[in-house]
Amino acid sequence: MAEGGFYEPEGLHVTVDRVLYTPNLPSPPDQPFSFVYFITIHNDSERIVTIKGRKWVVKDAAGSVTVVEGDGVVGEFPTLSPGEHFSYNSRHTLATPTGEAEGSYIGLDDSGCPILTRIPRFEMDAVDGPSDDMGWA
Repeated sequence: MAEGGFYEPEGLHVTVDRVLYTPNLPSPPDQPFSFVYFITIHNDSERIVTIKGRKWVVKDAAGSVTVVEGDGVVGEFPTLSPGEHFSYNSRHTLATPTGEAEGSYIGLDDSGCPILTRIPRFEMDAVDGPSDDMGWA
């Protein structure tokens, strides 16, 4: 079992496909650095899983930590059969030009057991300038 009674099904994993610095998107004045990330949740397990929520831990270069928790994934509660995947994009904003994020998704398998899969840590870096290709899905 993983933390809090959740287990991590073998074969359920997350990839961070891309991270783009996007200065032209509106951002809060105190967090002017905007980053769009592209994620895929892969279900290569033997179970049907439904993602019910997420938790992000976002850190900027000044050491400020923001924890974001919520229901679903971009307003959806994807159910993935073995061999299926779910891809989406969203964004984080930072007060500094660099930072990092990591987290986890929680949900249920087809027998009602709580599951967890980790979102690998990724870096956000505006130092090299904006990304020209948005690559919107």
